[in-house]
Amino acid sequence: MNLQMTFARYTERTAFERPLTSGVAYAVRVLHSEREQFEKHQGWTIKRMDTLEKNPVHKDDYNPDLFEPSPIQEEYAPVIFAQDIISHVISIDLLSGKEDRENVLRARKSGKGVLTAPFPLLKTNRLGVILTFAVYKRDLPSNATPNERIQATNGYLGGVFDVESLVEKLLQQLASKQNILVNVLDTTNQSYPISMYGSNASDDGLELVSHLNFGDPFRKHEMRCRFKQKPPWPWLAITTSIGILVIALLVGHIFHATVNRIAKVEDDCHKMMELKKQAEAADVAKSQFLATVSHEIRTPMNGVLGMLHMLMDTDLDVTQLDYVRTAQASGKALVALINEVLDQAKIESGKLELEEVQFDLRAVLDDVLSLFSGKAQDKGVELAVFISDRVPEMLIGDPGRFRQIITNLMGNSIKFTEKGHIHVTVHLVEEVIDSIEVETEFSSNNTLSGFPVADRRQSWKGFRTFSQEGSIHPFSDSINIIVSVEDTGEGIPIEAQSRVFTPFMQVGPSISRTHGGTGIGLSISKCLVNLMKGEIGFVSIPKIGSTFTFTAVFTSGSSSSKEYKSQQINNQTNSVSSEFRGKRALVVDPRSVRAKVSRYHIQRLGIHVEVVSDWKQGLSSISRGSSAFNMVLIEQEVWDQDLNGSAHFIDNLEKIAITTPKVFLLSNSISSSRANTTTSGVCNLTVIPKPLRASMLAASLQRAMGDGNKGNPRNGEVPSLSLRNLLLGRKILIVDDNNVNLKVAAGALRKYGADVVSASRGMEAIELLTPPHRFDACFMDIQMPEMDGFEATRRIRDSEQNINDRIHFGELSVETYNNISNWHVPILAMTADVIQATHEACLRCGMDGYVSKPFEAEQLYREVSRFFH
Repeated sequence: MNLQMTFARYTERTAFERPLTSGVAYAVRVLHSEREQFEKHQGWTIKRMDTLEKNPVHKDDYNPDLFEPSPIQEEYAPVIFAQDIISHVISIDLLSGKEDRENVLRARKSGKGVLTAPFPLLKTNRLGVILTFAVYKRDLPSNATPNERIQATNGYLGGVFDVESLVEKLLQQLASKQNILVNVLDTTNQSYPISMYGSNASDDGLELVSHLNFGDPFRKHEMRCRFKQKPPWPWLAITTSIGILVIALLVGHIFHATVNRIAKVEDDCHKMMELKKQAEAADVAKSQFLATVSHEIRTPMNGVLGMLHMLMDTDLDVTQLDYVRTAQASGKALVALINEVLDQAKIESGKLELEEVQFDLRAVLDDVLSLFSGKAQDKGVELAVFISDRVPEMLIGDPGRFRQIITNLMGNSIKFTEKGHIHVTVHLVEEVIDSIEVETEFSSNNTLSGFPVADRRQSWKGFRTFSQEGSIHPFSDSINIIVSVEDTGEGIPIEAQSRVFTPFMQVGPSISRTHGGTGIGLSISKCLVNLMKGEIGFVSIPKIGSTFTFTAVFTSGSSSSKEYKSQQINNQTNSVSSEFRGKRALVVDPRSVRAKVSRYHIQRLGIHVEVVSDWKQGLSSISRGSSAFNMVLIEQEVWDQDLNGSAHFIDNLEKIAITTPKVFLLSNSISSSRANTTTSGVCNLTVIPKPLRASMLAASLQRAMGDGNKGNPRNGEVPSLSLRNLLLGRKILIVDDNNVNLKVAAGALRKYGADVVSASRGMEAIELLTPPHRFDACFMDIQMPEMDGFEATRRIRDSEQNINDRIHFGELSVETYNNISNWHVPILAMTADVIQATHEACLRCGMDGYVSKPFEAEQLYREVSRFFH
């Protein structure tokens, strides 16, 4: 489309150099084997021309979309570029029209300009001719054979001439005097000349015949002039004859100049194609360069971070531990910066693609909450996530990129929010549309923390999804979700809001000094949202806060899920939810929004929840209930406002309850909540830290209710004990050409009790993993000299398949191969390359998954738990 606009603009601006042409167009040569790919790339079907030639239509009824597809033939010549005035010919196959086909075939054989016989032009039906030149892929010698010219043909450049308009322009002054009649004829066939201009009325008067040369020696043309009435005086006849001769010479000169100009356009078009190829080659080189630089930078960073992680497991004093943690945080920040810059480069080159895997949206949000929970607690900012019950449990899409969008938005909110809250909500678009029709007012104070916020409805103002023309996908398995991230931070200044999504642009020069960052997170998020067929917008009020909202289209994970590879995300709540199913909980919280969040997380465990706003309602619900409450969860704000009332509630609770329920305090700050419970004289409260997550909530309830060994640690991470149970005594091969990486990876796995063997080359790995062997798994680096990890894996899989087949057909004894008849050692890629090492590439070569460098306990657990039990 950009090339068409460039061509149209160029030809329009240079039209004064071709005063007699009605328009210029370019058609490309397409072989039948290339047709399907060509049509897919162009976005339209090659249309046939001969139908319209047989059945001309009025220009008002002309519609190129109604043309039939071009019939199957050896090659086609569809128009891909055209001057705006004749843009209606785009997609028309010139080889499907009789006149144009002959013209095109002669032009490419001869290497010269070729003129068609007169025929009705498309759309206007006015009589016209087309002058055609062949465009070759390379310079040809003057003595090139016709076959050489055909093979070298790349396309065809044509100039359209409206004969009627052409002659009228040249002879306007003579015609206005009404004394001379002019006829222009195509006399290629002397027996049947074709009238191109003028009337066919015969006259017995004097007639002057002049031959016209339009640049094509194959076609012959004449101009015949005669007097309309009586013959003029001899001197007038002589003067008129001379004038007509001059005009004839002028016509020939103008056509010759036009031919030369079209030839120049042909050369310019050829240069444009060459520049396009060079740009595409440069783009490929850029991507390869980025992949290499990515690996070369991240590899030493992996060594630094890995060694720091191992150092933290040694005996360090407080000061040394603080230094190591600071260095590790700085290294992770550098890796994150590298990832952002590489993502931006991939987006600009159009090489960023999304995965299609099955994932649990709620587990993804829990993971992101865990990431920011520490910072939120340090600031005293309340962090919460609410997901509508109508959003399916499992979706199909790219969880990594979805997590990246949420992380960018929540990271900005954490960075710029010092008090109040950060609230993430996820709904179906249909839910929000229905609620818009019901809502009449917006209360900025009915919020999670009570602080005023910007009206979130303004953040999606202008979304196409909410308009009549909106694209809510009609397919039954398409899930269109809308996510809002609301904060009570500094807000964005009015003058800076227009550049929020501009790469490397920040709100002000002081922002980077105060808060840090590169200013490309939101730009990347916008591009990712577009790839997910969604939209993103925001509303921000200085000193009040900001709300960012985006939509994304996924596929329901409940249908055809077997066709997709399943990504196992940390979702330990499934195993414990059955323990709490059927239990009852009472939540004491006066804020409806916050109580809704608490209800959502508690109900995920299968617990029935009832919400009350104060102590009095709480005691009333407990006393009149037909069945006992198993637990009472009290919001810290309620507890802090009336410590005496809190103690009174606890005392009465023991008196009126059938079975005394466990009491929990929902708190943003663990230290302050413990101090307050001690001051009030109540010591048997269990504090549940916010933000609430299903896994952390389940662990807290299990510990308090006497089943603490089954719970997860309070930070929500996979315990080291679980990894140790999986890896203890396992024999694992690590393959990496970098000694530092070998040391880091081996140290990380030995920490969990694994028996580690190291190899530095792909060939060495093939020898060690050729059956029979005793290895339980292999961690393989991707980029290695001599033989990369992909090739080494392919050869290992070939060797395993060969031995499995021979055992199956009885050629080898299964006892010789450790009584294993189906050899397949799990191979996991280790990579620091964020561009090339995709899950699909690993699976294609026979790998079973991949882990990033340096090892993270949670990711390592997710991968190895698929093979070890």
